[in-house]
Amino acid sequence: MRSYNQILAIAAERKGSVEAVLKDVPVPLSADALAAIPDDRWLSRFARGIFQAGISWTVVDKKWPGIEEAFLGFDLTDITFQPEDWVADLCQDTRIVRSPPKVQAILDNAAFIRRVRDESGSFGRRIGDWPDSDFAGLVKWLQAEGSRLGGTTGAYALRQMGKDSYLMSTDVVARLVAEGVIEKAPTSKKAWAAVQAAFNEWQAQSGATLTTISRVLAQSL
Repeated sequence: MRSYNQILAIAAERKGSVEAVLKDVPVPLSADALAAIPDDRWLSRFARGIFQAGISWTVVDKKWPGIEEAFLGFDLTDITFQPEDWVADLCQDTRIVRSPPKVQAILDNAAFIRRVRDESGSFGRRIGDWPDSDFAGLVKWLQAEGSRLGGTTGAYALRQMGKDSYLMSTDVVARLVAEGVIEKAPTSKKAWAAVQAAFNEWQAQSGATLTTISRVLAQSL
């Protein structure tokens, strides 16, 4: 496996400079800053990713103000105490993407976030305190405990919310394959452990964030 600096040099040669590779890399939020994000914003971000899956993101973007309104601002208490026929009405609401499975997944995630809030004080607290050295475990936890948060949906949402993260994009996977870390996009526990070990090693070598390392890998191909 090449060192971080070797891969950075490959990316810099492709892009013209190290500065070009690292331009506009998001700066992750601190654990306390993540903990301060309201629970409704986590549900909103997950909902957006769920609705975007498999359809044009532009469609979702245009509908988003209406989606926020239809889902009561994603307020967990308001959602919890709606009458039984609310879900059926919601699935027919023209303000949203009318997909009953996706609507149900969002409501399931409301319950998930509520459970974590009750255990940890806030959903963001649990995310913020999750160690970067086990980001793979966080991704797998979202997939197992949440609804429709597998694939890239959960990890992308974490990146958007400010959690230090790596994304299994096509280019990142290709670099990991080229370095002999994995043979294909990770799905097994063993493969995810290998990915995490590689990122931990590159982080130890460089002191860079997971977000930065992910960008360097993606820009190297």
